[in-house]
Amino acid sequence: MQRYQRQMMLAEIGEAGQQKLLNARVLVAGAGGLGATLLPQLVGAGVGHIRLYDDDVVALHNLHRQTLFTQQDIDQPKVLRAQHALQQRNPQVQIEALQQSLSASNLQQALAGCDLV
Repeated sequence: MQRYQRQMMLAEIGEAGQQKLLNARVLVAGAGGLGATLLPQLVGAGVGHIRLYDDDVVALHNLHRQTLFTQQDIDQPKVLRAQHALQQRNPQVQIEALQQSLSASNLQQALAGCDLV
């Protein structure tokens, strides 16, 4: 919990709120422009489990806005590179990386057990 001491100082979070974050399960659909920006914030805050869906690969023309990725990640699956980068930032967070798009056919399974999308 030492990692989260600063945010736990906020009355709105405290130790109980941090525990809720650590127990939370969040589904993120896509590791592109919005996902690549959101994911480090979720990991930094201590959200305990992130389920990430994306079927794309990292591309040079997206690096300027998908700052989670680096030049070395080009042509590699976004979910796997995101998982690696996020685990480096906070190894306590469980990242479930699914290299597929989120669709009507897998939506119910994707949402199972998640608290937030």
